[in-house]
Amino acid sequence: MAQPTSPAHVLTGAGAEPAAPAIRRIGPADLFDALARGWEDFAATPSHGVFLCIIYPAIGIAIAGLTLGFATVPLLFPLAAGFALIGPVAALGLYELSRRREAGVSTSAHHALDVLHSPSLGAIVVLGTLLMIIFFAWIGMARAIYVWNFGYATPESIAQFAHDVLFTRAGWTLILVGNFVGFLFAVVALTISVISFPLLLDREVGAAVALLTSVRVVLANPLTMALWGLIVVALLVIGSLPLFIGLAVTLPLLGHATWHLYRKAVAADPAPRAEFRPRDKGPRYAADFPAVLWPWFKEDK
Repeated sequence: MAQPTSPAHVLTGAGAEPAAPAIRRIGPADLFDALARGWEDFAATPSHGVFLCIIYPAIGIAIAGLTLGFATVPLLFPLAAGFALIGPVAALGLYELSRRREAGVSTSAHHALDVLHSPSLGAIVVLGTLLMIIFFAWIGMARAIYVWNFGYATPESIAQFAHDVLFTRAGWTLILVGNFVGFLFAVVALTISVISFPLLLDREVGAAVALLTSVRVVLANPLTMALWGLIVVALLVIGSLPLFIGLAVTLPLLGHATWHLYRKAVAADPAPRAEFRPRDKGPRYAADFPAVLWPWFKEDK
């Protein structure tokens, strides 16, 4: 029987002493190569990305409906923008699919759920909780900034809200201060998560080592990682414009590309943890109805 995971194990990994992964200097060319490799992963397994990310357009539309219906219009933009803060957690399954494809083993949609069997699951939960705290702190701060400028009164209409934001001094202050504070939250989230989650899937290093490694990569490559942040924002905006439908493509692309960015920024482990769950099912036949209706769940040969 497996031994229970201790808090120290979650933070520092399985080793007696936390290992500090070696990091590399990367440049803009590496970012575009990571995007190209991410697109190859998505093109090779397109149904996987859509399967994992189809919920995001629904979430975006649901958020819009809730905010409009409950007179919390001022939080619509902070909620939509803040979702990017927890994106690395949502992309865990995509990292796993890229990891498997890189290793040349069978890759099917259900393998995205293999993250639930990761030895680093406890550390992943810890960092995911930290990102959720940052997300809710951002929403609270955004609400406070709005109240500071406009008070507690509810906007009379969407048109009135838009006019107040775009054509009044208080609105201009809201835009400037809100975007500046949001930028700071985004920098913090990017710094602690861009490398940490892929690293935890790849190695059993613990939450503390993963977080510090991500910080080290950003500090060693500030301009390159700033460019990566701009690329992420640009792709999220492009994907969000047509009623969030484009996120079904841009989110998988970013998720797969982030795995390859991790590979470029962190030196390979000399003793990698390369285990994968064994193939335990063969091809499905007619008797397996209705599973045969979804052929992408078959194991690849």
